[in-house]
Amino acid sequence: MANYTAADIKALRERTGAGMLDVKKALDEADGNAEKALEIIRIKGLKGVSKREGNTTSEGLVALVVNSTDAGEVGTMIEINSETDFVAKSDSFVALAARVLDAVVASGATEVDAALAAQVDGQTLAELVSTTAATLGEKIVLRRVASVTAPKVTSYLHRTSKDLPPSIGVLVGSDEAGSVVGKDIAQHIAAMSPTFLSREDVPAETVASERRIAEETSRNEGKPEAAMPKIIEGRLGGFFKDVVLLDQPLAKDPKKTVTQVLAEAKGSVTEFVRFRVGS
Repeated sequence: MANYTAADIKALRERTGAGMLDVKKALDEADGNAEKALEIIRIKGLKGVSKREGNTTSEGLVALVVNSTDAGEVGTMIEINSETDFVAKSDSFVALAARVLDAVVASGATEVDAALAAQVDGQTLAELVSTTAATLGEKIVLRRVASVTAPKVTSYLHRTSKDLPPSIGVLVGSDEAGSVVGKDIAQHIAAMSPTFLSREDVPAETVASERRIAEETSRNEGKPEAAMPKIIEGRLGGFFKDVVLLDQPLAKDPKKTVTQVLAEAKGSVTEFVRFRVGS
């Protein structure tokens, strides 16, 4: 019988994210040698990569960083996915995410394809992700990459479970004054998930569609014709509150809209990005 302990199994699982049965089989085959077992898991994982191509990757984490530049600040954020939360919280996966984020920052990539082509220690980022996926025994996907450049960039990460890595990330670009309330706004964005910064950012066809729906709904409800314009605009305003950041009541203080909070700070927000794992 191979010479290894429960602690050895636990340590190898934490390093690889592999299942307990796979770890035990590898240790048996390696006669208890952890490094050889790691190699066995990696080799078997590589053989199984093609079989996992169709698997769903709905777990993972969001990672971000904000760096200073001559032009202000640049925030970079990534979402990297795995198949299970067990792998998502493993040391190997978290370490991979950190390397991916570093590579994205170094390359300046703002799209996934460009990021995956970036070089990391003599290999492409795509190759690094593939190799790590083989070791962990799961499909891993770099799903999204984003960058925000502004005089000030505020970041926020949120854990929906204390046992898992951050699953929601927000970057908010603002002027210097706006950064004073940047954290409150970033937390609001994490909670309320606005789609657009301002009404002007909402596509005209979307506004037209919502206006038509509001009118048809009002007519079906038998609303008086004279009041129709006001009712339609009221319902359209409700739509804007759902999707437009500046129109939304601030989560921390619902008596004030985000626009009012920024006006009080004499600041402005220029852009924002929100990632949530799997959505």
